[in-house]
Amino acid sequence: MAAAMRCLSRVLRQHQRHCLSKTAYQAPPYPGSENVLWTHRHFAAAATKPARKIKKEGKDKEKTSAEKADDIEKIKSYTYMESEPEDDVYLKRLYPRRIYEVEKAVDLLKKFQVLDFTNPKQGVYLDLTLDMALGKKKKVEPFASVISLPYPFASEVNRVAVFTGDASEIKIAEENGAVFAGGVDLVKKILDDEVVVDFYVAVPEIMTELNPLRKKLKKRFPKATRNSIGRDIPKMLELFKTGHEIMVDEERPNFLSTKIATLDMPSDQLTANLQAVINEVCRHRPLNLGPFVVRAFLRSSTSEGLLLKTDPLLPEEAETNEAA
Repeated sequence: MAAAMRCLSRVLRQHQRHCLSKTAYQAPPYPGSENVLWTHRHFAAAATKPARKIKKEGKDKEKTSAEKADDIEKIKSYTYMESEPEDDVYLKRLYPRRIYEVEKAVDLLKKFQVLDFTNPKQGVYLDLTLDMALGKKKKVEPFASVISLPYPFASEVNRVAVFTGDASEIKIAEENGAVFAGGVDLVKKILDDEVVVDFYVAVPEIMTELNPLRKKLKKRFPKATRNSIGRDIPKMLELFKTGHEIMVDEERPNFLSTKIATLDMPSDQLTANLQAVINEVCRHRPLNLGPFVVRAFLRSSTSEGLLLKTDPLLPEEAETNEAA
């Protein structure tokens, strides 16, 4: 009997401890009451959940980036289609960039203008990428030229100043359309910004007196290579009053962009102006070094650039030797 009582007492004590431990981990019966054990367990569990979520989101982002990279690689690995596109709308990445003859490119620009209802008198531009290497780590210096286009399109006449100290030459310059003409007095006015024109030409005898203007005028300073130094004042004025300036980009020394015509001009005139610009550009680098023009694009003010076939446009070395 005593043994049975001891056994029953032991069972009751174990049951009591079990009930107390279960109650300790339950939520507090009252909103204002606190249970340290329950509170500690609750927040420990909650703290682990966001960590798993963040980790999962990180994996999702990595997976998404990897999928995008795979898609890009797939696009890059596409092979070009063998035939040309049959429709006007197609995926550009599936076809190599088309290269056009000048005549075809001009016709397309005119068609684009009609389809887009844009201004028919808009400008036509030639964008050239140049190989400025001369060999032995030398490069062609950025240049600027003034040429007489076969078919001028500008409506305004350029303002030209003539440097000369001779009174009779000053009179000739003024009679042939010079806006300003003079010697040392003209130099001072330019330094004081009292005289600003489009171009400056000079006679050889006055060049030593123009040195203070080198930094001021920069590329517009008279040079023999630009045909802005000479004794034939009327001829120089004729060139620079109606001439067209082409200049290498200052920020991109291997790039030249210039307006060559307006879109409403006849196709043959537009082509002739383009050829004149190409010839002038190629004059600044020896032909025996290879093609100076690497790429050429023709575009209008509102159209995309059309890649041109340059081989027929570049002057040949044999022609230069014969001319020499």
